[in-house]
Amino acid sequence: MNKKNINPVKLINYYKLINHNLIYNNKAINRYKKDNFELSGDKAENLDKLKKSILSLNNCDLKRLAKNIVFSDGNPNSKIMLIGEAPGANEDEEGLPFVGRAGALLDKMLAAIDLDRKKVYISNIINYRPPDNRRPTDEEIKRYLPFITKHIEIINPKILVLLGSTAMNALIGNEVVISKMRGKWIEKKFGNCKTSVIITFHPAFLMRQPAQKKMAWIDLKMIRDKKI
Repeated sequence: MNKKNINPVKLINYYKLINHNLIYNNKAINRYKKDNFELSGDKAENLDKLKKSILSLNNCDLKRLAKNIVFSDGNPNSKIMLIGEAPGANEDEEGLPFVGRAGALLDKMLAAIDLDRKKVYISNIINYRPPDNRRPTDEEIKRYLPFITKHIEIINPKILVLLGSTAMNALIGNEVVISKMRGKWIEKKFGNCKTSVIITFHPAFLMRQPAQKKMAWIDLKMIRDKKI
């Protein structure tokens, strides 16, 4: 997309929104589920079975060292699903994805396109925190890949947003780089789910590289403008 198409006023408003009171707040978001979304019997049963399958994993050091499974947050009926990398310390503590500083930024990014956690569904490639918040190994990603693939199939989103290179490499392939793949629509099937995939930067990366927020804004507008 041509950078000339970026509306400077909207970009300024977006920067104000996603940067407001973020850097100085290190507290985790206290976001326990308060909403009981009505699910069809099949979807609720399938999600329950999937979670139990992950909980029953054997010989997994991530599971053994973690405090909690981090399964999902948001609305299981949503047509927009977001997938990140793996839980961090705050997520491990609360058992919910994206509740630390990166989660605060993600919420502000969603708010910039009139979305929130009641309108999207969020999970990660890995369901347990890697020690010291390190990147998951290829072996760990391979172990959890069938679970997140099934998770996508159960939710059956129309739009799948992959946050960061780990999610992209796991679900799209290792031969691609995020700088070339972000901001493009990819049609892909996961089981019986056919979905439109878009890749953008992980909020944690944007905190380290704020100059890339303008590119993330382009991606967010593409999500906003996509017909569901």
